Amino acid sequence: MKIALIGGHLSPALSVLEALPKEAEVVFIGRKYAFEGDKALSLEYKAVNELKIPFWELNTGRFQRKLTKHTFSSFLKLPFGFFQAFSILMRTKPDVVVGFGGYVSIPVIFAASILRIPVVIHEQTLGAGMANRRLSRFAKKICISWESSRKYFPQDKVVLTGNPIRNFLISNSKFSIFNNNHPVIYITGGSSGSHFINSLIEKIIRDLLRDYNVVHQTGAALEFQDFDRLNKIRESLPEGIKSNYILKKFINPSQVGDILNLATLVISRSGINTVTELTYFEKPAILIPLPFAQNNEQMENARFLQRIGLGVILKQEEVDGRKLLAEIIRIMGQIGTFKINKKEPINLSTKNAAQNIVSVINYAYESKTEKKS
Repeated sequence: MKIALIGGHLSPALSVLEALPKEAEVVFIGRKYAFEGDKALSLEYKAVNELKIPFWELNTGRFQRKLTKHTFSSFLKLPFGFFQAFSILMRTKPDVVVGFGGYVSIPVIFAASILRIPVVIHEQTLGAGMANRRLSRFAKKICISWESSRKYFPQDKVVLTGNPIRNFLISNSKFSIFNNNHPVIYITGGSSGSHFINSLIEKIIRDLLRDYNVVHQTGAALEFQDFDRLNKIRESLPEGIKSNYILKKFINPSQVGDILNLATLVISRSGINTVTELTYFEKPAILIPLPFAQNNEQMENARFLQRIGLGVILKQEEVDGRKLLAEIIRIMGQIGTFKINKKEPINLSTKNAAQNIVSVINYAYESKTEKKS
């Protein structure tokens, strides 16, 4: 069986890749660059290449939710993306195409439907992403992570699988990367980083390092140069506290579980995969939702984490460095009170989620071979 995985949401894609049988042949279709008009390599490109999986770059456009200097050029890429997707599928000849949402999925799954290649899509969010809603008509089966997503899709296609977390995250290994006993704050904007969060931390990093260790993942956007700017600050710090600040453009996916285990508090955006991991590890978090996310999706995710007892929400338009620092100090002073409210129905299925999705992929493949026979 040959499977084409489409990038978009990287964490569940890598989880499924990890769970596939060894004899399965896999190709990965995704973004080589993290941002529109930016030559910073994407985390998915780096991670997939490290795994020695063939990576096929798809250079397509997206329907942007706000006007930017890249809007027109992105729109012009849309037709090219469809032709490129056809070409990739014709050359790789997969038996099943598996999408994980996002704009990259649209041309690939459309091409797969025309070429009569069975399609499986996975929805990570509490609702339904725009791409997956549009693509559901072409899917053989739709895997959902949460029961709340069921109403958005054709009922005869839906399978509740859960949102997968990779095995090395679940292993709960313990390690230490600091030579003191200060609490650890993990700051992340997701695989691409967050310029807004980076800018807030830049203003307060010296204050934080007096009492806390910090692991900070900035992303690698060349437009903002956040990593370079923060690294200059780090290099200027006194030797006594410089070692308390670990600064990375990317955190290798194989290390994320270790860092989450180590962290006392997480500061992040509120993408659904981040929220899933925070829930699994029961980690208190300050969430700054992306304000222009589709359907206010990140705010809904943040409210979910708040409702179950782990999340504190700061709105981007209302927060500055001093407010963030004050909130960190307040939460650290009562960190023991942040626990999952057992009365809330979480319905978090992660342990077997990847294998559940693999079972659906097998079903799609078998249905194709039965038709041929």
